[in-house]
Amino acid sequence: MPASPTHRRRKLSGPFLRALAGAAVLGLTACTAATPVPTTTTAPATSAEPAAPVGDTTTATFTFGTAATPTGLDPALVADTESYRITRQMLEGLVGIDPLTSEPAPLLATSWEERDEGRAYAFDLRQDVVFHDGEPFNAAAVCANFERWYTMPPETRVLDATIAFKSVFKAFSDEPEESVYDSCQPLGEHTVLIRLTGRLTSFIPALALPAFGMASPKALDELNANQLTVERNGRQLSEFALSPVGTGPFTFTRWSADEVTLSAFEGYWGTAGEIQTVTFRTIPNTAARLRALLSEEIDGYDLVTVDNAAELAREGQQILQRDPYSVLYLGMNQDFPGVDDVLFRQAVAHAIDKDALIEGRFLAGTSPANQFIPPKLGVTNEEITDYEYDPELARELLDEAGYSGEPLPFHYPRNVSRPYLSSPEKVYAELSRQLTAAGFNLQPVPTEWADGYVETVQNDDNRAFHLLGWSGSYQDPDNFVGALFGSYSEEFAFRDNQLFSKIARAVTLPNGEERVAAYQEISESIAVDIPAVPLAFPISAAVVSPRVLSYPVSPVMHEVFNSIDLADVEQPVP
Repeated sequence: MPASPTHRRRKLSGPFLRALAGAAVLGLTACTAATPVPTTTTAPATSAEPAAPVGDTTTATFTFGTAATPTGLDPALVADTESYRITRQMLEGLVGIDPLTSEPAPLLATSWEERDEGRAYAFDLRQDVVFHDGEPFNAAAVCANFERWYTMPPETRVLDATIAFKSVFKAFSDEPEESVYDSCQPLGEHTVLIRLTGRLTSFIPALALPAFGMASPKALDELNANQLTVERNGRQLSEFALSPVGTGPFTFTRWSADEVTLSAFEGYWGTAGEIQTVTFRTIPNTAARLRALLSEEIDGYDLVTVDNAAELAREGQQILQRDPYSVLYLGMNQDFPGVDDVLFRQAVAHAIDKDALIEGRFLAGTSPANQFIPPKLGVTNEEITDYEYDPELARELLDEAGYSGEPLPFHYPRNVSRPYLSSPEKVYAELSRQLTAAGFNLQPVPTEWADGYVETVQNDDNRAFHLLGWSGSYQDPDNFVGALFGSYSEEFAFRDNQLFSKIARAVTLPNGEERVAAYQEISESIAVDIPAVPLAFPISAAVVSPRVLSYPVSPVMHEVFNSIDLADVEQPVP
């Protein structure tokens, strides 16, 4: 949908910035005197350098520092924030996200209609859209994409349960009796009917996932999208994943070792915006990202940490808060000896002081979590089984479970920041202190994020614990509990068919009291089983330089850069 003034960022208030900077100061060493912090980070609307002449496109560039290299640029086959951040610029879905409410909004579909009591949806498509390769966007293209996702070969589905199609629709074509997706049928050049095997209340919100971005069918075929024949950064990718073709405001230019560059698409159907070139530069170290911003090498970066928030505020940079929409958790592998005992897992839960874990390690506004669904979704269980911090009780439960000090491998990532975990080494250190004090014998297993950390903790059996989290991408409870606990996964080795059935039923219920009650019951079941311990609902924040007048900050990170306004680029005349 065209960019509008509602896409512009919401500036932070003075009180929030004071709290944010205060949290950063608390995170510094005790011997460091606190420096007074300004009450606002709103920067002047002019650049520190003279504006370039009109027509000089060097100012119409935007360089963004990312915390990790994308795993691939085919959104159907990835699930990481940094990949999605880039693919959002190039591939658009039928449904977008309202920048103010995060509710579903028209994008490549101008409207939709529910049919057959929620078992089918008819979409009216935009008629003025072409893919970056010149191919028309139409009903046939929509069906080509849905059929590609549904019939994806097993050898291509390397992420398995974390692939969005599996998470939303439950199964692929090799298990048709389990899949919620049925078929896609053109009803005309620009009208399409998608049939489901049953009601799926999350269907429309889920279509806003970057994974459901529409790709050119011609490019999918010519670039062998389902054949993982190319190795990049230790991962098998397709040719399409190295040069995707969508309908978005930016087209792919190149992907070097640590940079992905995009260019404005001249044939874009919506508001093109003023930026001609976007570069995503990988800078894993948070301090290095800060230095790059202050030296004007980059225009912004994401995942501001407590350690650098105060300095950013002092330097007049703009810190942009997102509403919390992710959850950090301590995962447990029930295939590891002893972890399958619920008394052992209860001991883990009682051994963790979540308030102490959060203090000084997360931005102000981060709250402890006792369930996996964020409060924003309105289905919080206020009477959930909770595990108060009680290390003595934890020791008693460990004894009762028969634990006698065997080493417990604990995996945690290094040199990365995530929306739910901006400083993993510090969080691990505090968790290690707390668990060791309660009698656990931890064996630290630090792993570089870029070396396949996620794949390791979701598949390697030689682990008892791991640190990970989940960032929501659309507004529905199933995006959290369905993705994490809707079926068996190697990450938790957790088997509870009754819970799996509850989650499968809840997603079919119409919005209302019954659905709210169903998700509250699901949260209680997870709390009793404890496949993982929810730790926090973290606040995440991006930062942009004074050069940036507006940035489309979004709790679900639906941040498309044609909505950015720059101070040193002449605005078009209406």
